[in-house]
Amino acid sequence: MTVPSSTAASNPALQRFRADVKSMHAYAVQDARGMVKLDAMENPFGLPATLQAELGARLGALALNRYPGDRGADLQRALAVHAGMPEGFALMLGNGSDELISLLALACDLPGAAVLAPVPGFVMYAMSAQLQGLRFVGVPLTADFELDEAAMLETIAREKPAIVYLAYPNNPTANLWDDSVIEKIVEAQGAQGGLVVMDEAYQPFAGRSYIDRIAKHAHVLLMRTLSKFGLAGVRLGYLMGPAALVAEVDKVRPPYNISVLNCECALFALEHAEVFEAQAETIRAERTRLLATLGALPGLTVWPSDANMILVRIEGESKDAKDAEDRAGKIFDRMKAQGVLVKNVSKMHPLLANCLRLTVGTADENAQMIAAIRKSL
Repeated sequence: MTVPSSTAASNPALQRFRADVKSMHAYAVQDARGMVKLDAMENPFGLPATLQAELGARLGALALNRYPGDRGADLQRALAVHAGMPEGFALMLGNGSDELISLLALACDLPGAAVLAPVPGFVMYAMSAQLQGLRFVGVPLTADFELDEAAMLETIAREKPAIVYLAYPNNPTANLWDDSVIEKIVEAQGAQGGLVVMDEAYQPFAGRSYIDRIAKHAHVLLMRTLSKFGLAGVRLGYLMGPAALVAEVDKVRPPYNISVLNCECALFALEHAEVFEAQAETIRAERTRLLATLGALPGLTVWPSDANMILVRIEGESKDAKDAEDRAGKIFDRMKAQGVLVKNVSKMHPLLANCLRLTVGTADENAQMIAAIRKSL
C-alpha cells in the first residue's frame, strides 16, 4: 500500500492550513491500556449492574433515526433543579465543557478582544482563545498557587479582557482560591464591562460553590460538567447565567450538539444522583487518606486539594542541573513501568517544575499508586 506523503513540498494542500495550527500539537491522551489509570481525574466507579441493565434498556429504546428533540429541554430543566439555578437565569448544554469554552470564544470574538486566566490552569482556555484569534493573557499564580490579587487587578485594568476564567477549584493545582480575592476580581471585571466564567468542573468534590453568589452579578456565568460527576464518557457540560447572556452564547451553538444518547445518560444519572453522590463521598474520603499518606513520605511536597486530584512536587538536591529539572519525569517513568499511570505536569508551566498530578481512585488503586511512588522515590 502506498502511503501519501505529508510533506509540504509533495502536498500543496498543507499550505491551506494556518501557520499557528501547523505549529501546534494535538491534545495528547496517554495510552492507558493495562494500566491503573490515575491521570485524567475520572470517577473510578462504574454503575451498579442493575442500573447498567436499566440504562441499557432505555438507550436501546431511543429513536436513533431522529434528530435530538425535547429530551434536551428535559435535561436542561433537570440540571437547573439539580444545580439550584436562580430565577431569571438560563442554562445551555455543551458537548463537554470544552465545547462551551470554544463557543464563548466564538461569541466574544470582537476585534482586539482578550481572554484572561490565572496560570497554570486549564489548557483549553488558552487553546480556544488562540484558535478563535483572541489574545490570551495568562497571569501567574503565586508560588503557593494562590491568586496574585494585585497582578490580576492590574492586568484586568490594562487589558480589559472580554472574558476572565476562574476555575473553582483550579486544574491542575486542585485548590479553591480566597473568596475575597475572587470577589475583587469579579467586581473589577464587571466594572470594565467584561464577563467572568466560574468553572466548577470539580464541584462534586469541593467544599463550596459560587452558585450562592452568582445571582448578585449580571456579568458572571457558571460552567459545570458531568465528567467529574461520573460521566466522563458521555461528554456533557452546561453553562448557567443571566438569560440575556446565555441567549447570545446559544446563538453560536451547533444544532443538535447533544445526542439523544448523551441526554438520556445524563437524565438517568440525575434520577440516580444519590448513587453518584455516594461515589463522590467515597472519593473525598480517599482523598483525605491519600493526602495524609503522601504528606508523610520523604521527598514530596503535597498541596491541599478540593478536587479529585492531588498535586505533588518531587523534591531533592542534585549537582546535575538536568537531573534536577527532570525528577518528576523520572518518577513518572518508574511509576508507569510498574503499571500506574499519573500525569506529569512539570513542563506545563515554570511554577509546576517537578510536579505530578495524581487522580484519586478507588482504595485499591490508591494503594497501588502509593506503593509505586514509594518504590520510585
